[in-house]
Formats: sequence, structure tokens, C-alpha cells
Amino acid sequence: MAYRTVLLFGAPGSGKGTQGKILGQLPRYFHFACGDAFRALDPQSEIGKVFAGYSKSGALVPGKLTVELWRQSIESAVTAGRYNPDNQILLLDGIPRTLEQATIMASLLDVGSVIYLFCNDVERIVERLKKRASVEQRADDTNIEIIRYRIDVYEEQTSPLLDFYTSNRIYRVNATQAPERVTQDILRALESHRPRSQW
Repeated sequence: MAYRTVLLFGAPGSGKGTQGKILGQLPRYFHFACGDAFRALDPQSEIGKVFAGYSKSGALVPGKLTVELWRQSIESAVTAGRYNPDNQILLLDGIPRTLEQATIMASLLDVGSVIYLFCNDVERIVERLKKRASVEQRADDTNIEIIRYRIDVYEEQTSPLLDFYTSNRIYRVNATQAPERVTQDILRALESHRPRSQW
């Protein structure tokens, strides 16, 4: 089946995780953050060691491996009763991140909307990530060089996804606003542009 999906899209530090957690509290949505799924892996497992290597360097985990982890995680959430595809919309944060991933997942996702959290101030993004590192103990956000490399990777490999999805499904939201204002803008976009009549 193709999961009814809203994508949260934006550079590292744009607030995808924050907004995903807020919207995920609403009964209509199930929030899945790919980064959280990777960080929850047993660091001694083979896949855990692979992820740790990519995380420390700032590089993206290979597409097929990422999609397989996502698929297994979603199926586990359905089996455990945490996610009901019939009644909830899947709110994806951090996946797909490349054209390869988007292509692999095309038949699995019914993407109704792409919420693009844009922030043109790179220094603000860097400061957000540094603050997140201290609050959430995120080792991948402590090294400035790795942060800037991750932003470069986003520009090169992830931002082209905006051309993969049709423009009438993409809604730009200013991520430099206060989080509550960002949430309001996202909800306004989703309510004003219901992508499918059956949604």
C-alpha cells in the first residue's frame, strides 16, 4: 500500500524535528524521524556501527540501507499499533533525502504535501545546531566543520528533491520565525490545501 504522506523538508537545523514532534501529537498524524530511528539503533550492531560512521563524518547513509530501515520501522509501528495508516497521515522527517531514496519510495508513498521549511541564514542554522547539541547531547552537531559539511551535502543532494515533487504540492514556510508561528503556518497550509478529497 502507499502511505498517505506529508513530507517535512528543509536543511539541518530548519526545525523539522521540532515541528514533527508538535504535529505528531495530533491524532491525525504519525511522525517518523529517520534520524531518531538511526540513533535508536544498538551501537554494537552491524547497522548501528555503519550509521555511527556516517554520522560522525556528516555524510548521508546510503539510500537503500536508509529506506530498508525506514520500511522495517514503519511496519513495526503498524504491528505495535502506534501507527494506523487507515486513519493517520504519515509525517516524514529526514527521509527521503536524495533522489535515489525518493525514487525507491515513490510507489510506497502517496505524497500529498511537502512542507518546505526554508532558512536563508546559514549562521542561524549553525547556531541552532550547536544549541541542539548541548540540549540533546547530539554528537553530530558539535563539530562546526561537520555542520557546514552537512549543509553542503543538503544543498547538493537533498535540495534537488524540490524538483522531484510537483510544485503545487510544495508549501514554503519561513523557518526563522518562532516555533509556534511556524506550526501555525504549517497547519494553515495543510488545512487550506487538502491534497486529496479522501484525506
